[in-house]
Amino acid sequence: MNKYDAIVIGAGATGLLAALTLSKHGKKVLVLEKNNQVGGNCNSYDVDGFQVDTGPHAITHLKAGPLKRLMENYFDYLPVFEDYGNYFVRTERNFLKVPSNLKEFAVFDALPRKDRLLIAQTFTKELTLSTFGVDLSKKSVYDALPKTLSTDSYNFVDAISHFLSGKSMKETSVHRILTGSSFVRDSITQAQFASIVSKPDRPPVESILQSIIPANYHNQLQLRFNSVSSQFSSLGRLATNRANDSQGYPRKGLKALLNAILYSLPDSVDIKTESKAKKILVENNQVTGVESDEIYLADIVIHTGFVKHLPELVQDLPHNYIEELDGIVNSKSLTVWLGLDETRKEFNYRGSEIWFKDNAYWAMPISNYDPTLAPPGKQLVGFAFAIDDSSPEKKEIKKAHETIYKVVPDIQDHVEMQHDQVTIPEKAAVTINGHFAGIRTPVRNLYVAGTDTDSRSMGVTRAAYSIIEMLRILNEDSNLH
Repeated sequence: MNKYDAIVIGAGATGLLAALTLSKHGKKVLVLEKNNQVGGNCNSYDVDGFQVDTGPHAITHLKAGPLKRLMENYFDYLPVFEDYGNYFVRTERNFLKVPSNLKEFAVFDALPRKDRLLIAQTFTKELTLSTFGVDLSKKSVYDALPKTLSTDSYNFVDAISHFLSGKSMKETSVHRILTGSSFVRDSITQAQFASIVSKPDRPPVESILQSIIPANYHNQLQLRFNSVSSQFSSLGRLATNRANDSQGYPRKGLKALLNAILYSLPDSVDIKTESKAKKILVENNQVTGVESDEIYLADIVIHTGFVKHLPELVQDLPHNYIEELDGIVNSKSLTVWLGLDETRKEFNYRGSEIWFKDNAYWAMPISNYDPTLAPPGKQLVGFAFAIDDSSPEKKEIKKAHETIYKVVPDIQDHVEMQHDQVTIPEKAAVTINGHFAGIRTPVRNLYVAGTDTDSRSMGVTRAAYSIIEMLRILNEDSNLH
């Protein structure tokens, strides 16, 4: 039987980040992945010459967020991030920038003027309550809105809610809207991070590693990161906020971020694909290893798959803990990738657009960041939809195609590649009643990490938040160093 310091179950972004960070703290790590490739939703692959990601991605909080902290302290190789651009909304008559503050919202002609005034008043009130410490995580967006709005205004707010939480405005909290629109921000300074991971018996150090290379962001983004700006309160951002601030997209696609993690892994990390974990081994309520294709022993096990599935791997978990895990809510998404035979004027922008009527979508022309993601002279656009779990996938896919060609009918004759992806973009949706698991489990030295253990931000950024929280917990338990 092989012995490791730590075993990580799952080789998605969270699992690989867990392996990377633990190995850089001196641990011998085994990663077990049930599929034949690593990366999970943090990956790209080729379809008829077009490189598609697993869903459209905007990497958030790059200025002072968790991924930046992990990259600066653990990565040996760094992806180059392109400036993300802006968010837009498409209507039957206009193509408008999505407002980031009340000044922009006042002239947002996609909605009736009266509705804009009412929504602005509501937003100001809720942001004020949040600033004074009122918990808005259980208050739905729908309950906060006036009940005299037009159908278009309700549809717009509902579309924003779906793309921030995976659920409707009746299930999305006001807090989620405030954080998703950057009015309430989380950040992690290097000093804060150093205090999280430093040994308890020594003062924090500036950096964990002495051999890291400087961050190599795209120049345009780096200039913004290095600029000195005033610190505004949440209320102060009503006039100055920028929703796309500190966001980027990795040049060469999402797999560039995956490759940066893989190339940074030291030799002390073993990855075994097509090795499904069958059982997590426990003795006297302390983890001892994992049974997969064979028995692997370890002092620590990190489970990064769906936490809801943990009871399938561990016997005799407390009943109340299993009930908590059952409270985790998932949501499905559909991405329709279209490879176009030419670059189209309808998608002549960097960023993403929202269509909010009828069947809402979020679209992103990713080949505008890097033309090599499509064959020469061609264009790649992804359209993401939140889909109904109770509806047949074929029906949802058909409805999505019909929506795209109804909204942008001119592109239909220029599609030469069409590829559909149905995924669960995050392991837990941020809903009012949805549960998130803690990093610690009832079994000693068995931990969980991933997008169902932290509700901050989305996607890869949320995975990075969970890893930093995992490092903090491991350090508290004297299991990090």
